Amino acid sequence: MSHDHDDRPQLTAVQAAAVLNPPAGRNGGDLVVESLQGLGATTVFGLPGQHALGMFDALRRSSLRYVGLRVENNAGFAADAYGRVTGEVAPLLLSTGPGALTSLAALQEAAAASAPVLAISSQIPSAGLGGGRHGYLHELRDQQASVRDIVKSVHTVRTASQIPSAIAAAWESALTAPHGPVWVEIPQDVLLAETTLPVVSAMDATPRELYPRPELTIAAAHLLSNAERPVIIAGGGVVRSDASGKLRALAEKIDAPVVTTFGGKGAFPWEHPLSLRSWLEDRHTTDFLEDADVLLVVGSGLGELSSNYHTFRPGGRVIQIEADAGKLESNHPALGIHSDAREALADLLEAVERREDPDAAERVRTVLEKVRVRIEAQDLTLEQQVLAAVREALPDAAPSFWDMTILAYWAWSAFDARRPNTMHSAQGAGGLGYGFPAAIGAAAADPTKPVLAVSGDGGAMYSIAELATARQYDLPLTWLIVDDGGYGILREYMTGAFGETTGTELARPDFVALAESFGVPAVRTGPESLAADLSKALAAPGPSVVVLPALLRMFEPTHL
Repeated sequence: MSHDHDDRPQLTAVQAAAVLNPPAGRNGGDLVVESLQGLGATTVFGLPGQHALGMFDALRRSSLRYVGLRVENNAGFAADAYGRVTGEVAPLLLSTGPGALTSLAALQEAAAASAPVLAISSQIPSAGLGGGRHGYLHELRDQQASVRDIVKSVHTVRTASQIPSAIAAAWESALTAPHGPVWVEIPQDVLLAETTLPVVSAMDATPRELYPRPELTIAAAHLLSNAERPVIIAGGGVVRSDASGKLRALAEKIDAPVVTTFGGKGAFPWEHPLSLRSWLEDRHTTDFLEDADVLLVVGSGLGELSSNYHTFRPGGRVIQIEADAGKLESNHPALGIHSDAREALADLLEAVERREDPDAAERVRTVLEKVRVRIEAQDLTLEQQVLAAVREALPDAAPSFWDMTILAYWAWSAFDARRPNTMHSAQGAGGLGYGFPAAIGAAAADPTKPVLAVSGDGGAMYSIAELATARQYDLPLTWLIVDDGGYGILREYMTGAFGETTGTELARPDFVALAESFGVPAVRTGPESLAADLSKALAAPGPSVVVLPALLRMFEPTHL
């Protein structure tokens, strides 16, 4: 058997000499950072720990920019946001045991939101692996077992020569549709051991494209072309695959109204005549979706929030385009198309026949008017005023990151994201503390524009330490903290269910004074001055905090 080597890169004499005489003083940690550089990484997030010091020492000898947060979970949220806004892999460097475990809630959010996070964790020394109880610092019987249920793939390293291949395989896994978090772990002794291996050169870890099967495209196009009342639900997959332009072209070609899920905010223009916006937790919207004779679901699994808490019962045929095969038909029978949203929409756009529906825009207006009347009957002027102030202050291209807080729950339904991939929240896994550290990750990705984080006072306490990070790296982000004295949404849930609350009321600091103690400018504002104060903070360089004392309420649910 012969092999043709002519297409392989040929080394120059200088390159060959460098390969044969690698620089002294390198260790396994250098192979980690060289592999990341070879794959195109520019920024890494993390937190040092004793077993991981080999990786962190190697950062000093690399061109990688390190953004160090104060808590591993927050570092994970920052990496998640970096991955979401750039579409690139976000490396996250962690230590063994407590460091690794503290990142798990953030990795769960990355998995739910399909964010390409590459977690590289150290391990106890090789001699301690295998489940024996040797009593090493940070020792777990099986560290991988703690992450297997969360990440897309686990990659184990036991020798230095395995490091580049493991990281490249993990990188490819993270970027294969659907994107997601992946895990590499390397023992302490392998990271610290000197190596004479050549410096890692450029590596290729290009993910394979996920195309729709042509017979399914033809079947879907036939259904849509002949539908009487087609409707489209656009999920986060449309945003992640940069397919909003193709979505709009398809909707206009077949005159189909479009609802965006909370993860799909910005996938379709808010003010478009066919836009039903994002009022998924509303029975008028649910009824409209149920009345569709053909429902095209793109990049969504129609989970709890996207189905009005599983009260949605489609009355017509469902076509579901989804990159995660496990989500195909997981909630509703459908013509399931396993594909990246962009590729599937491109093929559908070519295959469908133009259909005109002069009544489509009027039917959309009717639904939106019913929603408006329902909300206005509930005396929620303050909530709408606050949300409008945030929209007024936030530049269209500026990304925003929303914690699990009442204002965010409003924003899911009622906030105009204006641009795709600018509004992000922790609604995938629903953990607290996402907003501010995620904003740090986005600001690190693009320091040329301001970033907004929105938290309640309860969620803010999860990530208050990261004020030090924002100040240390002088990042252009503004943190809006809505202070209602407790876990506001849980207060509402408990009052509604039990008539009284337990554990929801919180003592909290003077957030303005606390921010200023970190060297971060802060202001206390009110609903009337919020737009002006937020605008001023967002326009100023570096980090800032705006505190809004306000008791916000949720609109009435329609699923109960």
